[in-house]
Amino acid sequence: MSFGDKDKAREAVKTMLSYLGEDLDREGLRDTPDRIIKSWDRLFGGYHQEPTDLLTTFEDDNDGPHKQIILLRDIELYSTCEHHFLPFSGRVHVAYVPNTRIVGISKLARLVEIYSRRLQIQERIGDQVTKAIMELLDAKGAACIIEAKHMCMTSRGVEKQHSTMTTSSLRGCFLSNVQTRQELMTLIR
Repeated sequence: MSFGDKDKAREAVKTMLSYLGEDLDREGLRDTPDRIIKSWDRLFGGYHQEPTDLLTTFEDDNDGPHKQIILLRDIELYSTCEHHFLPFSGRVHVAYVPNTRIVGISKLARLVEIYSRRLQIQERIGDQVTKAIMELLDAKGAACIIEAKHMCMTSRGVEKQHSTMTTSSLRGCFLSNVQTRQELMTLIR
């Protein structure tokens, strides 16, 4: 799937390199516009995916009164800050409590990938993940906890190398039930 006009994008990259004072004919830069565009196809591939395209659900056969927490921990996160166009990376923990439908566990990682492979802010990724789980699985609860290091904090601005931002998006029983939330926090430690 293609994004848009590659020729316009190539010219825009050349303009940026010229802005920096670079020689566009220098051997190391001749193919750089094409390499950048190719990398953008991967880095921003989430724009061409929707959760409904990948979340095949299955009936949950757990008939008991207690529905278990399903948790996938330590999902690698790579994204790009929409404010500074700099990367941020870290790990994500995604959990849900099923109602009647479950999903293959790898789909939770793919869900994170869809939303992180866009120009983003960390807070929005968590909200998008939990919203999709609640809507597409009709879950009793959904949680997305993200811990990430932002290059806009480490390489520019305040330049604090060891800072990590933690965000959480909690919905349903993770938000309304203290015991369920505490169980989740115990599981991700």
